Amino acid sequence: MKMKNILICFVLISSMLFSQRLKDVAYFKGVTSEQLIGYGLVVGLAGGGDSYRSTFTVQSITSMLKRFGITVSDINLRTRNVAAVMVTATVNNFLKSGSEFDVSVASMGDATSLMGGTLLMTPLSGKEGTVYGMSQGAVSVGGYDINTATGGRVMKNHALSGRIPNGGVMQQELKNNGMSEGNVITILLRKPDFTTASNISLAINTKFSSDSLSLAIDASEIKVNIPADRLAKLTTFLSEIEGVTVATDVIAKVVLNERTGTIVAGANVRILPVTISHGNLKISVDANTQVSQPDGFSQGKTVMFTDLKPKVDREDTTTAISINGATNVQEVATALNSLRVSPRDIIAIFQALKEAGALIAELIIM
Repeated sequence: MKMKNILICFVLISSMLFSQRLKDVAYFKGVTSEQLIGYGLVVGLAGGGDSYRSTFTVQSITSMLKRFGITVSDINLRTRNVAAVMVTATVNNFLKSGSEFDVSVASMGDATSLMGGTLLMTPLSGKEGTVYGMSQGAVSVGGYDINTATGGRVMKNHALSGRIPNGGVMQQELKNNGMSEGNVITILLRKPDFTTASNISLAINTKFSSDSLSLAIDASEIKVNIPADRLAKLTTFLSEIEGVTVATDVIAKVVLNERTGTIVAGANVRILPVTISHGNLKISVDANTQVSQPDGFSQGKTVMFTDLKPKVDREDTTTAISINGATNVQEVATALNSLRVSPRDIIAIFQALKEAGALIAELIIM
């Protein structure tokens, strides 16, 4: 019954997603993001930092201390409260100097945990090497990795990566080539689709009562002419376009995750009339350790061996179930639940339906 509830819930969500704001499905050409990266040190770790085997950490600490006028020898440096990390961030090209953004921190040495650590000032640069921001602050891990006094280990989540909310500060603005080309702006779909692109053009023309204001060029690009009276207030005009409600279209898909047994079906999935018969075969092997004792005065040796006993269980399905077709996800869920099989068996049934040509949807296996 759980599978039925999951699929029905997905139907309700999908029906609300058919009409979305333009800003949720598309973006303006010129609005991009830049990925930044940096190398830094996290300090304040309670013995969970890098060991002396991480030579780059030791060299980084030595170089940092030299900046403060302190000279130490690499040989005598044995600190476990410091870890070398890579710092990454994705920033929008409209961020101005002084704007804050989130950064991610991940260990690159043999540290055991970043819990309680603080990232020291780290420059963040783009792919061409230009430094655009600086990052520093307390690392939020969301987990722990603790070695107990008895030699045990207690873990929760992943303690070698974390985030610093608003831990980055822009020092230099990214290159911005502008959004408009003369009096024309371009809208790009996040997921190209001809139907959605046509609907966006129609919605914009309807919004501004014009038949030629926008035109869909292809499945991902829509050109919009900026009215002469809106050139002076371009930001307001773009804000109005972002708020336009658009009827989006999606491809019918069924996503299967064989590792977890998860099945997610889209709203447009259909099943043609088909007959299904499914049986289960379970094979188990029991291992029993036994000891063979030699006879008295035979000078034999005691031998231990494992007795393997295979066992086969089969659930015969004597009755085939006919499905007269399903035109929505709720009917698909009802039809598959009538088989009374597990989610992993349903995954196999979906694959067989696709091969038989009865599944009207794209099948994706993760």
